[in-house]
Amino acid sequence: MAKASDYGAFMEKFTLLPGSSSHELPLIGLTFAVKDIFDVDGYVTGFGNPDWARTHQAAVMTAPSVSAVLEAGATCVGKTVMDEMAYSINGENKHYGTPTNPIASDRVPGGSSSGSAVAVGAMLVDFSLGTDTGGSVRVPASYCGIFGFRPSHGVVSTTGVTPMAQSFDTVGWFARDPEILNRVGKVLLPPFPDVNPGKPTRFIIPEDCFRLLSIPIDRVTQVLVKSVEKLFGSDIIKHVILGDYVEEKVTSLKHFTSKENQTQEYNIPSLAALSSAMRLLQRYEFKTNHEKWVRAVQPDLGPGIRERVWEALGETDEKIDACQYLKTEFRSALTDLLGDSGVLVLPTVPGPPPKLQTDPSTLESFRARAFSLLSISGVSGFCQVSIPLGLHDNLPVAVSLLARHGSDCFLLNLVQTLYGSIKEQVEVAEKTSY
Repeated sequence: MAKASDYGAFMEKFTLLPGSSSHELPLIGLTFAVKDIFDVDGYVTGFGNPDWARTHQAAVMTAPSVSAVLEAGATCVGKTVMDEMAYSINGENKHYGTPTNPIASDRVPGGSSSGSAVAVGAMLVDFSLGTDTGGSVRVPASYCGIFGFRPSHGVVSTTGVTPMAQSFDTVGWFARDPEILNRVGKVLLPPFPDVNPGKPTRFIIPEDCFRLLSIPIDRVTQVLVKSVEKLFGSDIIKHVILGDYVEEKVTSLKHFTSKENQTQEYNIPSLAALSSAMRLLQRYEFKTNHEKWVRAVQPDLGPGIRERVWEALGETDEKIDACQYLKTEFRSALTDLLGDSGVLVLPTVPGPPPKLQTDPSTLESFRARAFSLLSISGVSGFCQVSIPLGLHDNLPVAVSLLARHGSDCFLLNLVQTLYGSIKEQVEVAEKTSY
């Protein structure tokens, strides 16, 4: 384990040099770290748990996503701490320690790509690789005040990455500025046909989703709205009630709607049902991937994670076909809403990072609201970027932009275009009382 001076971000430090030192390489001179879920030739992939590391051999190949950034000129400096078996969005690890949130040391860093986010936020590396199944790049990015990108599902290779749930697993990345975020994207993303013009056609603001926030809504929306108006004009901004739209257009949600979803005041029933479907399929695929190992080894797992792992092992295939149909129906509905070059604006998470060692049961309301938001790109497979918006009450604030599947380069370019104006608006917002 790395020393405390490294914010507890690293599992293991080593140096992998780029394949070439040509100054023409796109990532030359940049350093990066990788989550301990990626295979690196000669190193054991630990998956956040010492029992996993003890029962697995060293990798004999390096994951293609890691190789790609090395070949593009970047230098890898080590592997980072993650939540056990990627089954948490908190970032706490009872075995290896919890990486220290560089912005708020008494708060969780977010997970499961905790160390990767902290390494970037603490300026230990220029960028890092993580994975995002249910939110494991987007959440720690928002908690650590940095950029986090979840690509369209299936466009970046997950070969050499320990699976969590393949219907949702993605390789994502973190950076402190949109220019490096975009440069990494140009290396990892396939050369999409240029179906998107440079200018977005609409920014859609779902008012119901922003009502899930525990901080003043205007602190998040106004920064983005004013930045968009400055660059693209006010006509491009549209307001919707996303929950009503989804309920009307995605009829298969009825299989996942419960009385609990209908009555919880902190949630949007149709998005709560969407989250239920995503987590059901996630549990089933996790079970398919890891049940044999869990039952044979009986690993020592931390609080919250232990319960989720064993719940997953009890999942049946009763609604799996309905989950797959829902994915198709929801992607179609969201594609219709956005059009070719529309952007959906969302809170990345419903509020600031929780305090360290908060009892998991007291976080259930927060988790439910979080997954209502996180499941939108999870189930649709759309790309999403989390953008830091400075601090509110000394805690990090973030907003997310989503674009249709395959619009990854468009979205990364858009963030780079917008961010100068966003920074100006953040300075104004931080001096305003809400």
